[in-house]
Order: sequence, then structure tokens, then C-alpha cells
Amino acid sequence: MMDQTRHTSGHLAKGLGAKKSIVIILVLIALHVLPWAIPSHITHTMIMIFIFTIMGQGWNVLGGYVGQFSFGHALFFGLGAYTSTLLFLHLGLSPWIGIIFACTVSISVGLFVGFLSFRYGLSGPFFALIMLAFAEIFHLVSTTWEAVGGSLGLLIPLEGNAPALMQFSGKIPFYYLSLWFMVGALYLVFRFEKTRTGLYFLAVREDKDAAEALGVNTFKSQMTAMAISAGMTAIGGTIYAQYLLYIDPDITFGVINSVEIMIRPIIGGPGTVLGPLLGSIVLTPLAEFTREVFQSYSGVYLMIYGVVLVIVIMFLPDGLIGFAKTMLRKSRGKN
Repeated sequence: MMDQTRHTSGHLAKGLGAKKSIVIILVLIALHVLPWAIPSHITHTMIMIFIFTIMGQGWNVLGGYVGQFSFGHALFFGLGAYTSTLLFLHLGLSPWIGIIFACTVSISVGLFVGFLSFRYGLSGPFFALIMLAFAEIFHLVSTTWEAVGGSLGLLIPLEGNAPALMQFSGKIPFYYLSLWFMVGALYLVFRFEKTRTGLYFLAVREDKDAAEALGVNTFKSQMTAMAISAGMTAIGGTIYAQYLLYIDPDITFGVINSVEIMIRPIIGGPGTVLGPLLGSIVLTPLAEFTREVFQSYSGVYLMIYGVVLVIVIMFLPDGLIGFAKTMLRKSRGKN
């Protein structure tokens, strides 16, 4: 009887796995067809959804899985954007190669900040403030240092349709570029959370002292999460810079950008694979719409963000995905 039950459960699990795979394939096919059926401004919105999902996933690795909330992830976004842009402008290095250097620089700075914080037990609000402080330091340096463009920023020259330079004549190639990087980021976290290191992350988040008592190297786990988080966010910064062909200190290192990156996984569901994507799907069109409607009032969308965030914290502490899971459990209970 027990063997029969296990056999049935195995078939059920395989069936559910097959259904999920089919759904994922159908969604990916639909996303690849979509840009040919929608207007240009919606394609732009989709590109921004994908880019902010990549960066939100970077924040999510550190803030959602390890529990170290960062108020300064614009630091890594800015380092990624400036590194790849400066290498392109001064050395003629393709952003496809520059993105590797962007990740390297961001990871190096991230590990330095992480060492200062985690080695000396500065976590929680102290870590959040340290991240904010470093982002502001780089914001100030980039504003006053003329060698990196100063407050005027950097304009990336348009070379026409030059795929080797990550430049394209239309938005659709950028749509696919950002889509593929986003899928890669989602898949990476999906695979990673089932590994031993991923389980260590969750243990550190739930109870750092208990994790240490069980033999988990919490410092190594936090530093690993910092490296992944910094690199992933830098990738988003590089793509963003090449897409807009312009960066400045406010766009990159500004506090507003840290809020933009952080709020999406919080709204969608921190510590979940799809949380950053769901949050970006909800908030990015909202931001684009409010910017368009309230052009004379540039801070309106941030006020709306604040209202949404307060509502989520009060009524949906686990984000939209947590709410969906709760409703699904309740519906199954009734049935």
C-alpha cells in the first residue's frame, strides 16, 4: 500500500512538473511574439520591466533570501553603467565586454562594503545605512569629478545599427536582449535556491545565531549573496545605459533609483523567484503612466509608490506572491 502511494505521488509530481514546463514554454513563446504586436511605447515599458526585474532580482538575493535590506543598490547600478560607458567612450571597448568589467568592479566594491559590514556584525538597519552612505559617496564623486562627466553626465554616441556595440536601430532588439538576461537571472535564482548555499541563505535570514550554531558560515553566505547581488545589478545598469545612451549621477547613483530597485521585490514578494518580476509588472507601467500624466509633478509617482508600499506592508507583508499562496491554500482547504 505504501509503495502504491509513493508511486502515485511520484506520477502526480511529474505531472505537475510537466504542466509547469508547458506553461513556461508557452509564456516564453508569447513574450517572443509580443513585441511585433504592440506599439513602440508599450515595448519601451516591457524593456523597463525586464531591466528592473534583473536589478530587483539582484536586490532580492541579498534582501529577500539573506535578509540584509539595502537602501543603496543604486551603488551597483551606477558602477555598472559608468564602468561600461567609460570603457566604451575612452577605450572603444564593446559593452559586451564592458559588462564583464562592470560586474567585476561592482562585485569588488560590494565585497568591500560587505566586509566592513558583515565582518563586524553590522547588519539590519546599520547595513542599510552603510549601503545608502556608499551610494551617496559615489553620487557625490560622480557629480563633482569632471573626468567622469560631472553633473552633466555622459552621452553615449549613437553608432547606428551596431549589434557588436550593443546598439540597435530599434527597440525590439533591446526587448529581446533584456528579456533573455531577465530569464537568465530568474533561472539562476531558481536553480540556486535549491542548492546547499541557497538553503544557507534562508537559514541566515531566519535566524543568524541558530544558523551559526548549526555550523553555517554566515559571513561567507552574506558575502556570496553580496557578490551575486552586485553583479546582477551591474548587468542591469549596463543594459540601461546602452538603451538610453545617456547617464548622469542622479539617474544612476540617486536615492530614487535605490527605491526603484528595492520596492519591486518587496511588493512582489521578497525571497521568491518571481517576486521581482511580479513587482516590476505592477509598478513599472504605473511609474511610466504617472510620469506621462503628471509631467509637471515629477515626484507624483514616488508618492504613489509610498502609498502602495504602506498598503503592502500593512495588509500583504509577504508581498503579492505571499498573498496569492495564502488564497490558494484557503481555496484548497474549502474544497
